[in-house]
Amino acid sequence: MWDILSTYSPRAIAAALLICYAIYALIARLLTSLRYAKISRQHGCKPIPSYPHRDPIFGIDMFFRSIRLSKEGGFLEDMRDRHENVIGNGRYTFTQLVQGDRMILTAEPENIKTILATKFRDYEYAPRRKAAFYPIFGHGIFANDGADWEASRALLRPSFTRDLVGDLDVFEVHISNLIAKIPKDGSTVDLQTLFFHLTMDSATDFLFGDSTNVLGSGDSAAGERFADAFSYGTFKAGLQARVGWIVTLWPDKKLKDDVDFIHQYVANYVQKAVNLNKEGKLDEKASKYVFLEQLAKTRYPERKIQDELLNTLLAGRDTTASLLAYFFWYLARRPDVWANLKGEIEGLGEQRPSFEEIKGMKYLQWCLNETLRLHPIVPVNGRYAIRDTVLPVGGGPDGKSPILVKKGTSINYQVYVMHRRKDLYGEDSDEFKPERWEALRPGWQYLPFNGGPRICLGQQFALTEASYTVIRLLQAFKSIEKRDDSKIDEYLTLTAAVRGGVHVGMKPV
Repeated sequence: MWDILSTYSPRAIAAALLICYAIYALIARLLTSLRYAKISRQHGCKPIPSYPHRDPIFGIDMFFRSIRLSKEGGFLEDMRDRHENVIGNGRYTFTQLVQGDRMILTAEPENIKTILATKFRDYEYAPRRKAAFYPIFGHGIFANDGADWEASRALLRPSFTRDLVGDLDVFEVHISNLIAKIPKDGSTVDLQTLFFHLTMDSATDFLFGDSTNVLGSGDSAAGERFADAFSYGTFKAGLQARVGWIVTLWPDKKLKDDVDFIHQYVANYVQKAVNLNKEGKLDEKASKYVFLEQLAKTRYPERKIQDELLNTLLAGRDTTASLLAYFFWYLARRPDVWANLKGEIEGLGEQRPSFEEIKGMKYLQWCLNETLRLHPIVPVNGRYAIRDTVLPVGGGPDGKSPILVKKGTSINYQVYVMHRRKDLYGEDSDEFKPERWEALRPGWQYLPFNGGPRICLGQQFALTEASYTVIRLLQAFKSIEKRDDSKIDEYLTLTAAVRGGVHVGMKPV
């Protein structure tokens, strides 16, 4: 064969190889198109609308818009406007370019149910999300898929049993510290800052067995440094997850220093727990449950334990703090809601509530549900199709036909948009109205804690801590009033919080 090839010039051989490759690529593309056509025909799939980009190749117009709105606020309402007005006609599924890749955006409950439950194994987390998570959070439950995710979930599930969630002692000392930080003369305080300190203190106490103690009176310099680093790290990770890898091209020494500090801070606790386990000292009866100690007993590698701790800390800190911040923003503007809550807890007097008493406070639960409806803490989430698959709605002129989802396609599901749809929640869907929950029994149209096999393990932990905090603050203060007239807007990291904080004055009982 080499003798035959030697009779041709290198240029002729290269040309022949190029022609062969072109033929191969053409046949492969034709076969792929035929496969797509077959799937579409079998399921009745129809095309979906596309966002009208100014740059129809890379979508750079949306990139710069997303950067600006992430920094200034208004990202979520802009996203809602794209669904309701730009696409419009009652259609809540369309495609959009993200750095040249075409992504599907949907706010349809049936599509989200399919992604998270019915066809769960057709999807994984998008590579873009993983790239944003890995530098800080490593290979933990929020970035893992498949067998790795199943192992992470099995590892963490025992720490969120009913008995542990109902142990309110872990909250009390930190909530007492928070109450002590609120001025008793009615002067202005930013409750959101205090709530993030509260949840960092309580989460690290539960996770590490040693609180950052930011709200305490002792030396908390390292804890404050850790809290600040964690906040900045999640902001940069959230920005990358929303707009893509291009934001990593700008050098950021602060981010590098903060990530190094986060990892070293947690690694010190992990190493200490692992060493105690090797010495057999963790088998001695402990005075309280410590999440890290339980992980150390599993004999997983130290880096794996560190990753799972940071993933759990993200959920345990941000979810509860943001929920409380949004809720108290409304409370400062709704004296009727404050009065109703005061009436509901009146029977407690000054006594701490039990877990059962908390669960029995229906109006409080309505208020928290309504807060999470209007302001889901993870307002946008996404998946990545690992095989050709189908979503039930979004195609055709009326948006009611199935749509083809090609392997390698990213899908963002818009929880914030879905929670405010007037066809799902009524014409007053933008109003804070706890009473709607007296009769409301939503299914997949309400997803504050995700759904399907990956539903949040810690949702009861978060709701219990939030409820307990609300009750203790209501017991300590007789009134609350707003101290600014700001319009509520979001500050986005990997989660959402109130942009500018929650500035109020409170008068003690």
